[in-house]
Amino acid sequence: MSLLKMKKQISSTQKALNVWALILIVWSFYRIQFAFPDWFDEFIAKPILFIGPVVWYILKVEKKPFFSSIWLDKRKILKDVYYAIIVGLLFFIVSLISTFIKTRTLPFFIPADLTLFISFIPIMLVTAISEEIVSRGLVLRTLYMESKNTLSSTFIASILFFILHIPILFTNLKLSGHILILFMITNLILSFANSLIYIGRRSIVLPILIHALFNLTLFLTI
Repeated sequence: MSLLKMKKQISSTQKALNVWALILIVWSFYRIQFAFPDWFDEFIAKPILFIGPVVWYILKVEKKPFFSSIWLDKRKILKDVYYAIIVGLLFFIVSLISTFIKTRTLPFFIPADLTLFISFIPIMLVTAISEEIVSRGLVLRTLYMESKNTLSSTFIASILFFILHIPILFTNLKLSGHILILFMITNLILSFANSLIYIGRRSIVLPILIHALFNLTLFLTI
């Protein structure tokens, strides 16, 4: 069998997963070898290593426009923001309840270092954009478009989303014990929910906003 025929037999899912694997390998190497500040990792390194390959793949391999391919629909942005606010309030209420159960008090969630919290907001938004473009805009979209199976696509995409976070789990000294376990569980739940929302809504904006708000809630709670 010729090399040309072999290339023709490679499915779109295989191609997308090859890009995902490349991102994982490079990201893992970066996390192990370098120890730059969080802002550098999230604002510079992650967008380059995560979004860059996806943009290249969609434009050069799929030969499609980038934004419409990842399901960025401008007509749905306002509604997505509205839905995200509702979800954010739900996150906040759940955090209040969980904190009350543990401490028997109802704090107002005012961070001790307000400047740190404010600086954390854009970091979480950029982080969510990078991770959702890879996990939903590339992996889940490709899996779903080829299989047309919501559950299997969601399950596989969620596992791959979790694996993509392994370099962070093992290189971030702040995550240990019950916090590490909590992060792993919530990571899978978040991915599964966002995958269902992405397919049902056909929009990447809402998963990005939910992802960012979820991380902010963890920041306040933990």
